Amino acid sequence: MIYDFHLRIGPVPEDPSVAADRLLGEMDRHGITRGVACAGGLIDPVRLARQIVFGGHLETDADNERVLAVSARSGGRLTPFYFANPHRQPRRYLDAAPSYRGLEISPAVHGVGLDDPRTVALVEVAAQAGHPVYVVCLGRPGATVGDLVTLAGKFPEARFVLGHCGFIGIDFHAVATIAETGNIFAETSGCYTSVARVAVQRLGADRVVFGSEYPAQDFGVELAKCRALALTDDELHRVTWASAVRLLREDAP
Repeated sequence: MIYDFHLRIGPVPEDPSVAADRLLGEMDRHGITRGVACAGGLIDPVRLARQIVFGGHLETDADNERVLAVSARSGGRLTPFYFANPHRQPRRYLDAAPSYRGLEISPAVHGVGLDDPRTVALVEVAAQAGHPVYVVCLGRPGATVGDLVTLAGKFPEARFVLGHCGFIGIDFHAVATIAETGNIFAETSGCYTSVARVAVQRLGADRVVFGSEYPAQDFGVELAKCRALALTDDELHRVTWASAVRLLREDAP
């Protein structure tokens, strides 16, 4: 039983049923039971890398409707998240929230910091809707892991997920920074094996979730990394399944 907390559905011009079959086929091939799906392909990867380093932003909307359409054809195996655009009014997310299970915000894509009132307004909606908030932090003021800790402190009832265990692959600092903030979880896609191992040791397996960042990253690569952590069977179960279920409140009676 493996719950991938971070995979993407890109804007490929194919019928949602075909896209769902293709994605589920890849999940089956790697033993992925379920997955959290969010919109991908919003920004050219070269531009994204440049914006991460030098700054910049898009004001483009993600194709959230496509995520819903593909997820609806997955037999319940895909859990749709809403990729919010802080350049739009939060009412858009508020109106759509009942159809989704979580929120993603990206300072790297839209260039709006975690301390910006527009981001805070989106998190307010997520907190009201009971949605976990997935964030990838940056190394710039307003979007750092420290800023995420500050944001999480304003919404103690909400749950946050630090994507990739930090800003860079070897971000031990990020793990240490969130350690005392119990409503921030860490997601493992893209980070070093050693960082993921320290995340489990420092945060506990209940605050770490497996993710792949598929299709940018191969399922098999991230699964191999997870298996290389030498976790106990119980820890592995929590990282690859139970933590995601708890984050999404699917374990509620």
